[in-house]
Parts: sequence; C-alpha cells; structure tokens
Amino acid sequence: MIAISAMHIPDGFLSVPVALLGWALLIAAAAVALRQTGRSLGDRQLPLMGVLAAFVFAAQMINFPVAGGTSGHLIGGALVAILLGPWAAVLVLASVLAVQGLLFQDGGLLALGFNAFNMGVIAAFVGYAIYGWARRLLGDTPASRFAGAALGAWLSVMAAAAATALQLAVSGTVAFEIVVPAMLAVHALIGIGEALITVGALAFIRVARPDLIGAESGQAAAAGSGWVAAGLVIALAVALASPLADPNPDGLERVAEDHGFIEAAQDAPFTVIPDYAVPGIENEALATMAAGVIGVIIMAALGFGLARLIRRRAPESAAS
Repeated sequence: MIAISAMHIPDGFLSVPVALLGWALLIAAAAVALRQTGRSLGDRQLPLMGVLAAFVFAAQMINFPVAGGTSGHLIGGALVAILLGPWAAVLVLASVLAVQGLLFQDGGLLALGFNAFNMGVIAAFVGYAIYGWARRLLGDTPASRFAGAALGAWLSVMAAAAATALQLAVSGTVAFEIVVPAMLAVHALIGIGEALITVGALAFIRVARPDLIGAESGQAAAAGSGWVAAGLVIALAVALASPLADPNPDGLERVAEDHGFIEAAQDAPFTVIPDYAVPGIENEALATMAAGVIGVIIMAALGFGLARLIRRRAPESAAS
C-alpha cells in the first residue's frame, strides 16, 4: 500500500487544477517569506532555521498512537512560528516537505504545493496568531505562553486538516459533507499530540535557553554554537528513535481507507529512499534509522543554506 503521512497528500487525491493552484500559492508565499524573514530575523538568529528544520523532519518520522487504530505526528508549524516567526516557518516547513517528497517519496510531487501550503503557511500562521492572542489576552507570562502554544498548536492542526478536506472535496475525490467531519474528527485527536509535543519542546527550550521564548519574532538573543550543536544532537537522537513509530495509518490515510478513496493514490514516478528505509540495508530498523540520519543531515544543511541566502538578501530587503 502507498504510504501516506498525516495530511501529506499523495498524487491522485487532488485534481490537476487544484494541485497547480497549490503550487501557485506556495510559490507566492515563499517569495514573500524570503523577503519578510530577511527583515525580521537577526543574523545570529538565522542558524536556528537549520536546527528546527532538522528537528521537525526527525519528529515527523515518529508517529504517535491515537484512538481507533490511527496514528499522527508533529506538523511543527506552530512550534517553528513561535520560535522564529510565521514567515520563517513557511520556509522551514516547505523545505522539510520538499525533501520528504523528493527524497523519501512521502507526499505527491504535484500535491507538494498544497502539502506545504497547508502545513507551512496555514498551520504556521494560525498557530502563531493564537499564541500571540493568548499572550495579549492573558498577559505575557510563562503560563499564557504555554497555554497559547498548546491552543495554537491544536488549532493549527485543525485548520490544516480543514484545508486538506476542502481541497479533496473541490477536486471531486470525496464529498464535502463526508470528508470535512471525518478529517476534523481524527485530527482533533492528532492535534492533542501536536499540542503536547509543542509545549514539551518549548518547556525544554525555556529551561535551556529562556531568551528564545517570549520575545517577538527575531528579537530573541542569539543562538550560540553550543545551542546549535545541542539542537542537532537532539534531532539525530529523535531520528534514531524513528523505528519506535506507531505503524497504524495516519489521519488522512485512515479517512481515505474508511471512505473509499485510498485507491486514488498514485505511486511516485521515481524512488530514492522510499518509505524512509535506505535500500540495501536488510534490517528494517537500521534502514529506517539510516534514512532518518540522512534526512536530518540534509535538512540541517538546507536550513543553514536558507539562512545564508536570507542573510545575503537582507540588505536588499531593507533597502526596498
């Protein structure tokens, strides 16, 4: 069976016009994100993009169980947006999803536009908006930040799930009145896991680097090389734990199976490291761990590369 991760839409689920609209929206959002991130993040803050890209990739490999024989995993849009701002989150999540699709055949290539838009734009901005709203309403305290992060993370999953459902319905894959309640029901539970992981990550960061939480986007203190190295070690550790992931179907796959459109999914036109298992390694757990380590290294390099690109573009953005 074709592997489908939570809200990683495979090719075949979306009509071609809907998929092309997703690409147009993603390209526009990424162009704005490059400009806005150059304006909002300080030079020494940018390396966190590499750390967070690596961590989100690794965390998305580990599915956690939810009710009814279904699993879910972190999206990470709210977490990255809270730490770096929503525009930086757009770039981080788009990079993660591009590597997942191109290297690991996780999510369709034609569907990549809406995959990245749903999880990298909608989830990030919803999570960030709710986090900021809670701080304004309840006061800027640790309790309000964690409450806002939890609610923002949960609603970010619900918003991305609703968007995915709408795209499936407009594509004619499944009826609107069927897919919307089905997607929201299963992702309401997955969103609880997202909230717990997001708050747990922020609680850890608050102990290790409290200056990174609570300031406005890009205004936190610099992330030193020690913090960057520690973050990458954590991402590698999470990747090495990936064989422990729950094997049950993820949210979208469960809905597709239950409502009879799973057969519409199309295989990727090529394979590199399909299903997060390095070819040639017979031991399944070792093959998965190797894939995770490769992915973490690639994501860290890509994140740091994005940081360098943004740093070079920053004077031009400020001048305009």
